[in-house]
Amino acid sequence: MHIRAYVDIKGFAMTDGQSDVMEGGCTCGAVRYRLKARPLFVHCCHCSWCQRESGSAFAVNAFIEASQVELLKGRLTQTTLPSASGKGQIFWRCADCGVTVWSNYPQAGPSIHFIRAGTLDDPSCAPPDIHIYTSTKQPWVVIPDGVPAVSEFYQPADYWPAESAARFKSAIAATR
Repeated sequence: MHIRAYVDIKGFAMTDGQSDVMEGGCTCGAVRYRLKARPLFVHCCHCSWCQRESGSAFAVNAFIEASQVELLKGRLTQTTLPSASGKGQIFWRCADCGVTVWSNYPQAGPSIHFIRAGTLDDPSCAPPDIHIYTSTKQPWVVIPDGVPAVSEFYQPADYWPAESAARFKSAIAATR
């Protein structure tokens, strides 16, 4: 049995007076985007694939419906990288500086974007709701108390707030 440690909805940065709006962009500033809703859930993934792809010890991805992401300016290029599933993962990068701003995994399809939390103007507004694939995390990474951590993946129903699960289901159904 899992205990859901995430209870309260996190506070998010204000960009235009709307409490759920967050903005971000690439390093060179050519790409800017806006999240028009709260992320559904935020993963901190410690799998070896994310370590390699990010060049770091983990990747922090904020899930959100593609319909809730507005590209404000710039041009993105699409790159498909290999994945553990063998189905590939689509990375969307700034055409100028190459920074990945979001990706799409085959399991969720094009209707869910995995925003790279580090590209948000205030990444602290999207802390991880869960740490996944901790069986391959670097030994010097310390996971904060009170944040769920699982050795591999998990059952979303055990951790996701009901509102987020309903939004995810609706977004997936809209594209099928």
